[in-house]
Amino acid sequence: MATSSLAFPSLHHRNLDTPTTFRHRRPTGVHLIKATKDSIPPLSATSADTATTTTTATATNLPLRPIPGSYGIPFYQPLKDRFEYFYGPGGRDEYFKSRVHKFQSTVFRANMPPGPFISNNPNVVVLLDAKSFPTLFDVSKVEKKDLFTGTYMPSTELTGGHRVLSYLDPSEPKHGPLKNMVFFMLKSSIRRVLPEFETTYNELFDGLESELAQKGKALFNDAGEQAAFRFLGRAYLETNPEETKIGKDGPKLISTWVLFNLGPLLRLGLPWFVEEPLLHTFRLPPALIKKNYNKLYEFFESFSSPIIEHAESLGISKEEAVHNILFTICFNTFGGIKILFPNTLKWIGRAGTNLHTQLAAEIRGAIKNHGGKVTMAAMEQMPLMKSVVYESLRIEPPVALQYGKAKRDMMIESHDAVFKVKEGEMLFGYQPFATKDPKVFDRPEEFVPDRFVGAGEELLKYVTWSNGPETEGPTVGNKQCAGKDFVVLITRLFVVELFQRYDSFDIEVAVSPLGAKVTLTSLKRARV
Repeated sequence: MATSSLAFPSLHHRNLDTPTTFRHRRPTGVHLIKATKDSIPPLSATSADTATTTTTATATNLPLRPIPGSYGIPFYQPLKDRFEYFYGPGGRDEYFKSRVHKFQSTVFRANMPPGPFISNNPNVVVLLDAKSFPTLFDVSKVEKKDLFTGTYMPSTELTGGHRVLSYLDPSEPKHGPLKNMVFFMLKSSIRRVLPEFETTYNELFDGLESELAQKGKALFNDAGEQAAFRFLGRAYLETNPEETKIGKDGPKLISTWVLFNLGPLLRLGLPWFVEEPLLHTFRLPPALIKKNYNKLYEFFESFSSPIIEHAESLGISKEEAVHNILFTICFNTFGGIKILFPNTLKWIGRAGTNLHTQLAAEIRGAIKNHGGKVTMAAMEQMPLMKSVVYESLRIEPPVALQYGKAKRDMMIESHDAVFKVKEGEMLFGYQPFATKDPKVFDRPEEFVPDRFVGAGEELLKYVTWSNGPETEGPTVGNKQCAGKDFVVLITRLFVVELFQRYDSFDIEVAVSPLGAKVTLTSLKRARV
């Protein structure tokens, strides 16, 4: 059985205020996998499309220039931009890349979906490089109130009439108590995480092997989502959801509810003349899924008593606590696993047998040296495995879009220039560009499994999937993901369980609205 000895500070209800110190190891030789998007070229500080004279900002010796780009004709231009964002060649990557080339700047003005009639104001200042992007994490500079989903906020009818934690700014009175409740959830689950993960994911792999034997292939996503919800119920609530009234309906109920929250930002693969009116122009009525949401609410109300009691001691009502527990587990954590695990499987699968062999040897050797058990101490002796997880989070972060509203007039620096932003302007960052910044990362478009081994660990401050640097941690005073360390831990466990059991595997990959759709075509059992 796996044993629990968690070193992650946030799981112990502590906060990281200083960067982590790392040991240095020599990188290993592995295959390199290239992402589909072209690299962003180094940029000059001038714009071919903006005839203005630049001056020098003496503090940084970078030129001060106006923010290039415009928002165009109201109503018309946001609709045009929305169509290009969702349906243009290259999709949203090309939407941003074309503007980077046009303006010769990684900071510019643009419109972000959904626009009319869901969003009143689609105008944003886009930040696409690793230097300007962290402005979005600094709550002394930006406000985060009601900006979790960007330029629109889903109806609170989807969350029981409450503005849940993700939509609160740290300055709001309820932010601290609600985030402390989430920290309590994490802390109270410490001893269950490793053993329940091992149990649940052995069940998953048993099922996938059976399906593969019968059909010649096995779809990972559906079975993986069932396993994820089962694990979260066992770890957080000491309950297997499949043994309750909710049965195996949990993932389907969650996915439908998430669609009603995120529909204005999603591309489902339907013809544009269906998707546009259905998802991007008008909100889906919350009443259509109220019954399904209530099933989820009743489940969490029934099996979250210790968390609810702690929340009430913090001054949170039972009803508000349950809605926040539901959102944290279903939207934030389950939603993250739904994207992250298939993506991680995709990148490791594409890397090939050379990487698989190295991971298997490292993982099994470390476990053998720690009494044959999966422990935190054992995983600390797996530098390649840890690097692979960080590289998956870097190359394809599960949360791509970040927003913040300027609290005051300020200067924002890119690598090439300084830009003045006015109080009240909406700032937006597209994280997959910031975490593939060619001025920070060598071969940024390639999946480099040992990128963060040894001296490469110094680059972890640029891995920002959690709404903050990987070298920092969540506190009640910031908006970094409360479960940051939990997500890293379970992704490591996923890779560990995979290579304890298999020497190698083969996959087929297709696209899906959230993450990759992965089909296993072979699983090569570990040689005893």
